[in-house]
Amino acid sequence: MNSFIATFFLTLFIVFNAVVSAPLAAREVYSPPVKYPGQGTTWKVGSRHNVTWDASNPPASISNIEGVILLSTNGRLDVDHPLASGFDITSGREEVQVPQVAPGSQYQIVLMGDSGNKGEYFTIAA
Repeated sequence: MNSFIATFFLTLFIVFNAVVSAPLAAREVYSPPVKYPGQGTTWKVGSRHNVTWDASNPPASISNIEGVILLSTNGRLDVDHPLASGFDITSGREEVQVPQVAPGSQYQIVLMGDSGNKGEYFTIAA
């Protein structure tokens, strides 16, 4: 009986070890550049706009396909209030509503997937 138990656990250990040590499929980081909004763009608080990015060349295996769009002000990222989340990063666009923020010209869109990519500075007006 002891040899049966020992054989059983040894077999279980070998199978577990084989599964754990199997190589993972290679995945690539995808960081598409933000195209809109850009320099010279002005958004009005409460309006809706399409954030766009260059999705023309996605790698075959992306490590995180779900995107998040954040607003950065003077280099400070507002992670508590995403403008959009859960969308397909390969779509190339997502509609957002401009939040209630102070007017200014130091705003940037940050597109997050498995990496982050900042757009150019743009203006938000009241």
